[in-house]
Amino acid sequence: MEVSQSPEPDPLEVAVTKLHGVGAERAVLLERLGIRTVGDLLLHRPRRYEDRRNFSTISRLLSGQVALTCGKVVAMGTKYYAKRTKCIFEIVLDDGTARLHCRWWNLRYMEKYFQPGDEVVACGKVAGVKPRTMDHPETEVVDRGPEGSPHMGRIVPIYPLTEGLSQRWLRGLVWRTVQGLGQDGEKPDAASAHPQGRLFEAKDLPGGCQGFPAFALPYGEAIRLMHMPDDPADPERARRRLAADEFLDFQRHLQRRRKKFETRAHGLPCGGNNTLIKPLLRHLGFKLTDAQTRVLKEIRRDMSGAHPMRRLLQGDVGSGKTLVAFCAALMAIESGYSVALMAPTEILAEQHFRTALKWLSPLGVDVHILTGSRKTTGSGEPGGKPPFFIGTHALIEPTFAPQNLGFVIIDEQHKFGVSQREELLRKGRYPHLLVMTATPIPRTLGLTLYGDLDASVLDEMPPGRGRIRTFVREQRALAKVWEFVKTQLKAGRQAYIVYPRIEETSGNVKAVTLEFEQIRSALAPFTAGMLHGKVSPAEREVVMAAFVQNNLSALLATSLVEVGVDVPNATVMVVENAEQFGLAQLHQLRGRIGRGAHESYCILVSGAREPEVAERLKIMERSSDGFEIAEADLAIRGPGEFLGRDQSGAPDFRFGDLAKDLDLLREARRVALQSIEAEENAAGRREPISVPETGGRTRNAT
Repeated sequence: MEVSQSPEPDPLEVAVTKLHGVGAERAVLLERLGIRTVGDLLLHRPRRYEDRRNFSTISRLLSGQVALTCGKVVAMGTKYYAKRTKCIFEIVLDDGTARLHCRWWNLRYMEKYFQPGDEVVACGKVAGVKPRTMDHPETEVVDRGPEGSPHMGRIVPIYPLTEGLSQRWLRGLVWRTVQGLGQDGEKPDAASAHPQGRLFEAKDLPGGCQGFPAFALPYGEAIRLMHMPDDPADPERARRRLAADEFLDFQRHLQRRRKKFETRAHGLPCGGNNTLIKPLLRHLGFKLTDAQTRVLKEIRRDMSGAHPMRRLLQGDVGSGKTLVAFCAALMAIESGYSVALMAPTEILAEQHFRTALKWLSPLGVDVHILTGSRKTTGSGEPGGKPPFFIGTHALIEPTFAPQNLGFVIIDEQHKFGVSQREELLRKGRYPHLLVMTATPIPRTLGLTLYGDLDASVLDEMPPGRGRIRTFVREQRALAKVWEFVKTQLKAGRQAYIVYPRIEETSGNVKAVTLEFEQIRSALAPFTAGMLHGKVSPAEREVVMAAFVQNNLSALLATSLVEVGVDVPNATVMVVENAEQFGLAQLHQLRGRIGRGAHESYCILVSGAREPEVAERLKIMERSSDGFEIAEADLAIRGPGEFLGRDQSGAPDFRFGDLAKDLDLLREARRVALQSIEAEENAAGRREPISVPETGGRTRNAT
């Protein structure tokens, strides 16, 4: 009887405990770094590199310099203090030009590593020059060190660590593992007969990837260059190759998900007939911009198509997204389907509700609002038309069960959890979806967060808007700032004054509740109100109504007002502690002004003295382009901070850099689409046979 042999395990999946020197205790420490297998170890990315190929003579060492030097041990010893509970071990190196003192605190075992006369290479930061000293340098005894040391004489990787793991030990482990993938210490080779040599064979790439320039560098070579670079440019070459793998895997997943969705989901006929849209536009008394007209044509085409619309609508603050969304909602209502619009805050939901009452109720559309504190029906005369629901998270509660839901609008999508969008969509049977954002999404994030959506951009502002001028001012200029604000208030204009905190402060960060009385006094005799997250909904509505009606000249608030507040008479935005806000958020706040015909002024007040903070705020002075600002914000803060780490749903790429890898993302998207299309064409030409694949899935083969 023939005995079947189990397949050889994937070397990437071999437990890291199988490697020499990794016992149970160190395995626990490695797991803290996410390292459980050989593959995890090989993909543990260095955080930086040190070039340890060029030596300095000891006499040329300068204080504060990170340097590599070499000398003979001419003295060594341990000094004890604090009743022998603490110690300093020291060796003195001499290279003929000067002497260097290398010191280690409370590491007595270091004594066994050195002997007088040893030639020692030392790398570290020079702590002082009288005498020349390095504290806790990395060292290597030249005449005892293994040939091809992982720590000296090369471009050395510096890895992320956890408490209990030393840089030297982890670097040695990675070095031995990478070296072990070749034969006899040679560079790993695709033809290696070593059991783990398969790591360096060409990856099984889908069709079409041969045209992806990043894949010109073999996968195995990228792994080697990441850990054992020959040149300072090698780590970046390796990173981009491994990032290309991540992006391609992600884009293929994204496009497969969309293909699957389109296969099973049939679009509802929501193209409309203009019986409501035409009267609305006549009532408004102004023409749509060319950009609004173009986007509405795209939306109508989608909502009349065979598949449910999945579209992202981007537009800078004030570009007219709300009107586009409401016209799209009327298409669905004209077609006999109800509509739901979900906003992240009650203020924004209330703003949309008031606008809908003004624009849609005269057309006989029944407008409802559902928030945590309010459930109200609009005052328009229902004409038998499907309702328009506007609300916050209350729309995803089980109690909200709309009939015949055909269209869902999500405003400021990045303020929601990714799953909340799907919860609302499940209230209907594959309703059309329009995702809106006034926070311009950098193109790299657009291809990841919204890669399964079609994108529309409102790149034109309605006419008749006043110019917005932006200024950065220091705290010491506040008296002049308040004088300027008062001149605007005297001219009949209004002002927002925004703070980063409600009541808790730390350092020099200000809070709106603590500053209110002082600012109200500074602006007297003009009236001021206050708005923040702890104000009750009823009081919040009273304050907002007073500001909208110009019964309040100034509104002191937190960033709560960054969306959903539309007061054309407000021409001044003062942001205190502006350094506490991201650029995209500052741009959103700035968008609250300049909504009327008057010239407007945004004043960013900062107490920070760091040059990089000042330069970041200067971007706001230089640019009013939301996309340019968003790209800068992404580069400075990263995707998690840019959109909110918990809410964004941004993929956690290990090698991909969403701030600078737009070319890779675009290429990965193109290749993913081509490869999936090639697979589908091949499947159509052949008689498919179901073959089991890892994870219980099936694939087609001949």
